[in-house]
Amino acid sequence: MMYVHKKMRALLLLVALLVVVVAEPDKPDSQQCHPDDEAALRAIDSSLGNPYHFASWSSDTPCCDWYDVRCDNDSGRVISLYVFQDANLTGTIPDAIANLTHLRDLTLHHLPQLSGDIPESLAALSELSQLTISWTAVSGPVPSFLGALTALTLLDLSFNALTGTIPASLAEPPYLSGINLSRNRLVGPIPAALFSKLAPQEEVYLWLSHNNLSGSIPAAWAAVNMVHVDLSRNALTGDASMLLGRGKALQYVDLSRNALSFNMSGVEFPEQVSGVDVSHNGIIGSIPAQVTNLTNLQLFNVSYNKMCGAVPTGGNMDRFDAYCFRHNKCLCGAPLAATCRRYTIKT
Repeated sequence: MMYVHKKMRALLLLVALLVVVVAEPDKPDSQQCHPDDEAALRAIDSSLGNPYHFASWSSDTPCCDWYDVRCDNDSGRVISLYVFQDANLTGTIPDAIANLTHLRDLTLHHLPQLSGDIPESLAALSELSQLTISWTAVSGPVPSFLGALTALTLLDLSFNALTGTIPASLAEPPYLSGINLSRNRLVGPIPAALFSKLAPQEEVYLWLSHNNLSGSIPAAWAAVNMVHVDLSRNALTGDASMLLGRGKALQYVDLSRNALSFNMSGVEFPEQVSGVDVSHNGIIGSIPAQVTNLTNLQLFNVSYNKMCGAVPTGGNMDRFDAYCFRHNKCLCGAPLAATCRRYTIKT
């Protein structure tokens, strides 16, 4: 599990660094600021109690030069607001953000005293492409109005206190290919139509871990071009083999600590996959011999299942110790201590 946590932290850090690069490019000298946007930013500042975080938001400089703000070089309209890592910033998400009518990227990250619901006023941000509200004390439901943001490509609401179900409306944005709802208190099923509007070649990144989601993984995801999937630490049941398969784009999958049950014997893995964790489920069958040929595989954990048969040997298998295979029904052979005998593998 240490690998999983490091991998997720690295991915989240990469996203944060990429957003920083996008949010703070070189700005042309004396870029003018649209008065409507300046008024909206001042209302945001006031709504949050004029915190020190916005000390640069002064009438002495155009608002396009203010910290956390990025404007379009041609129109001068504010297109990005990125408020990051301030433990002293308190209050709720200001409705005045909706008055930044050309906003494409809204990021409120690592603001532990930011609380309240996600306001419905954000539905007015019709050009919004990336919405990140993460590592805050924001609570309430995942709003269904997010499905009306047709330009949305990335939604990150991770590490909050959100409750309720995942709204079916999240299937509506036709370009939404990155969703992170991990580390909340969400319940209920995964919407069956999620990602159904995407073009077949669109790469999908999904994090739903550390919630209490239930039901099955949508069967239609067999046709979705998943690259990174983390559904760990939920209460999901049924089959998950549709996520795997030779020729798929999948690089990393974590399905650990659910109640999934399917036969692993006939499963084929994508050739480039680097991480597979299906531990702590009810998976039966044997480990496919193909895993020995997966040269990029750095994480492979099938422990705490109901699997049988010999652990494959050769290839890359020396990378994985007994921890990766223990507590199964009758797996045997190195690196396990159990000697292989004649077992009948349940199908």
